[in-house]
Amino acid sequence: MHLDYVFDPPEIPALPVTEQGPLFPLRRIFCVGRNYAAHAIEMGNEVDREAPFYFTKSAHCLCHTGREIAYPAVTQDCHYEMEFCVAIGAEAAQVSAANAMDAVFGYASGIDLTRRDLQALAKHLRRPWDVGKDFENAAILGPVTRKADFGEIADQTIWLDHDGTRAQNAPLSDMIWSVPEIIADLSRLYTLLPGDLIMTGTPAGVGAVKPGSVLKGGIDGLVPVQVTIRKDGQ
Repeated sequence: MHLDYVFDPPEIPALPVTEQGPLFPLRRIFCVGRNYAAHAIEMGNEVDREAPFYFTKSAHCLCHTGREIAYPAVTQDCHYEMEFCVAIGAEAAQVSAANAMDAVFGYASGIDLTRRDLQALAKHLRRPWDVGKDFENAAILGPVTRKADFGEIADQTIWLDHDGTRAQNAPLSDMIWSVPEIIADLSRLYTLLPGDLIMTGTPAGVGAVKPGSVLKGGIDGLVPVQVTIRKDGQ
């Protein structure tokens, strides 16, 4: 059925898959907070092993790897956070950790940009983090590698270089909550559907970017992700 809209609807955000073929349409982005103990400590927070917690980003925050972007608006303290991303390819509702991986399509490298000063103000005022986390180009994502091609999640290294200097470096096994545990927990709160993406948290070593900064990060077995902050700030 043909539908008329008052204006053209936005293009569907999508990620390439490593082998040529159909794109992975991006539906929702869920992010896990404080999932590496050393990062929680460096941010002045206690390590909480009771349950994971989440925030979200719009799929329209997508920034494809390799782009040059402006320094984010209304912040003086924008930080990078390198993340292992899980692409969901099947419905998952109330699943157990034992069955959670059946919902996984594949994995990708990602950088979560954070307006840290706005996030800190929101925390101080006990308000939501949205303006600190959900903004244009705040989710820099690489191509999706299919689950079978990546293999089992183990002690693969997650890393990020800031202007050529290694800033973040840790094994995925350092995650407090494993990928199956995260999927099982999220599936109690939401019905996960194909196209959803989970950013599973960042290791220690986060830091501020500035105009001219070049960020490059990756995970063993996945395509790296890279972004440049334009020097002119525009």
